[in-house]
Amino acid sequence: MGRRIIALIAAVLLALVGAVLVLLYANGADKRALEGQQPQTVYVTAEVVPSGTTLKDAERGGLIKRTQVAAKAKPAGALAAINAENSGLLALADIAPGQVVLEAAFGTERLGQKAIGVASGKVAISVSLEDPNRVGAFVTPGSIITIYDTYDLKKLGTDDATAQYNELGVKGTSVLLTKVPVIGIGTTSLTGASEPRKDDKDDTEEQAPTAATPVQTYLVTVELTPADSLKLVHAIQHTQNLQNNPAKHIYFGLEGPDTTVPPNLGTDDFSYHGTPR
Repeated sequence: MGRRIIALIAAVLLALVGAVLVLLYANGADKRALEGQQPQTVYVTAEVVPSGTTLKDAERGGLIKRTQVAAKAKPAGALAAINAENSGLLALADIAPGQVVLEAAFGTERLGQKAIGVASGKVAISVSLEDPNRVGAFVTPGSIITIYDTYDLKKLGTDDATAQYNELGVKGTSVLLTKVPVIGIGTTSLTGASEPRKDDKDDTEEQAPTAATPVQTYLVTVELTPADSLKLVHAIQHTQNLQNNPAKHIYFGLEGPDTTVPPNLGTDDFSYHGTPR
């Protein structure tokens, strides 16, 4: 009789312990399930991110998009934020669209040809441009562009008519290069105007609102044949002293997929429509 009571008590205790363990496991599973459903920030590639593109430019150009996924669906090492510490990191290789961006896919700048992937037989040339000159933020690595050059029109001669024409400061604009691939974009500097002058009356309302506003400039790197690289370098150099901007008179145009820009197209101050030159 005593043995039966002991066995019964032991069975009851085991049942209670088992019930407690089941409850603890169930509570833990519920907690883990809730934690797994918590939204986490990740970045996904919307388009191909070419090798050498900075995180900041990839986000600005819409190559990567921020989204949220359940915590349990977030891959290990997924990029969670773009900040001052990592915004300048470069894509170490091309990243295909539709991929979750991993932190390991970006690193410090590499030196030499492989950093921007210059094709065999081509030359990489960089131009410092403001936003309007480079079609805002829409020119990205992989874009195909047309490059325009604006310059002074001068006549040769020593007669009075030639001298008067040259004094007019006539400007001309023509197509410099077409079908030019962009292989890199990067922020170079912030160049601001001088601080606004404050007189004794502190009449700041009459000052231009952009007097102290910095102008963002970017290095746009293109890939050219050696012959075409000479044309671009010459265009950059002959405008070097104009308004302290090395490429003030150089503009980029983003070409559409079926666009053909005539290489001899040009205009000047006397005709504001494109005419073959």
